[in-house]
Amino acid sequence: MKKICWLFIFVALLGAGAAFAGRGRLAQIFTAAAKPEIPPAQGVEKFVATSSGSQRSSEVLPPREVKPRVEAPEKLNLAVPFTVQAPHANWVQPYEDACEEASSAMVHYYYSQQKFANADAADAELKEVFSWEDQTFGTNKDTTAEQTARILREHYGHKRVLVRYDITAEDIRAELRAGRPVIVPAYGKALGNPYFKNGGPVYHMLVIKGYIGDDTFITNDPGTRRGADYVYNVKTLMNAIHDWNGGDVPNGRKVMIVTY
Repeated sequence: MKKICWLFIFVALLGAGAAFAGRGRLAQIFTAAAKPEIPPAQGVEKFVATSSGSQRSSEVLPPREVKPRVEAPEKLNLAVPFTVQAPHANWVQPYEDACEEASSAMVHYYYSQQKFANADAADAELKEVFSWEDQTFGTNKDTTAEQTARILREHYGHKRVLVRYDITAEDIRAELRAGRPVIVPAYGKALGNPYFKNGGPVYHMLVIKGYIGDDTFITNDPGTRRGADYVYNVKTLMNAIHDWNGGDVPNGRKVMIVTY
């Protein structure tokens, strides 16, 4: 009788585990099916005046004037190159917390008009950032918005990188319309991304690269290999945006990082 009882419990637990795993898979399928059509990506050259015939690669482009736009487009998508934060799918440290480094690299590659050639190239890029952080901060884990801005200023050489607090969704859209991708830190568990493990990280960072109307942000989310052009509901993402504050992330300030 006891054996039958234990067998019943085992089968019940097995079934519950399968149902939980299946629920996660169903959420992924639903997310993929519900994804809206992404507008064509626009490169930085569409928004700024550059010298004709320039063949710059890894160097940072000099300050440029933003071209005025007649009216706000209904949808927009910037051509920000994507890399996952664990290019070789080795989700251990330091890659487990490499969202800040990957986000910084993606924005730099957008402005310098580069692409991540392959996983090895992306991995090498992240390792350079890890090394710089270790020398500068003494660690490469959990950088604040201001520290992440320093990566862009001091490691990548961008002259003007601003950290803006208490932001709104319209603040973000205004930067995107000017051709500037926006980096935001977030309480990862509030994002509801079905591709995250264990409900998502406590602290996360990603690049907002576009929008569709007032309800959808287009992102490059380095926390999943499916993160290129990943869409978030605007309210969901805005509610999740919080800066690192030592660990109480849900109460961190709402902030964005913008490179000019």
